[in-house]
Amino acid sequence: MRRADLPPSALTTFYRGAIESILTSSLSVWYGSCSAADQKALQRVVRTAEKITRSPQPAIQDLYPSRCRKRASNIIKDTTHPAHKLFTLLPSGKRYRSMRSKTTRFKNSFFPQAIRLLNTLKKIP
Repeated sequence: MRRADLPPSALTTFYRGAIESILTSSLSVWYGSCSAADQKALQRVVRTAEKITRSPQPAIQDLYPSRCRKRASNIIKDTTHPAHKLFTLLPSGKRYRSMRSKTTRFKNSFFPQAIRLLNTLKKIP
């Protein structure tokens, strides 16, 4: 595509629609469990895309918090969602109850990380 002398905006649109959508599908679920080597490999794909499109692209680790917060907010809004009960507010109404985890694997999974991210926000959704 670059050889066809397409403008950077067209290349970026293609990257966002084709490559980034594949990389970030279910990102909020699997990214927390990725090893450092896996995260580095994903970032290498993004850097390669930056060179091809000749424009900066958002890093995967920058996309993760926003996607995670968005998914958690959707679960909180949907009272029929099976995981809705995992997001309970503390009596103060300012923070969500943290989930206890004995293993690092569970600690890095979606629900505990989403609760931690929501608790860092200034405004509770």
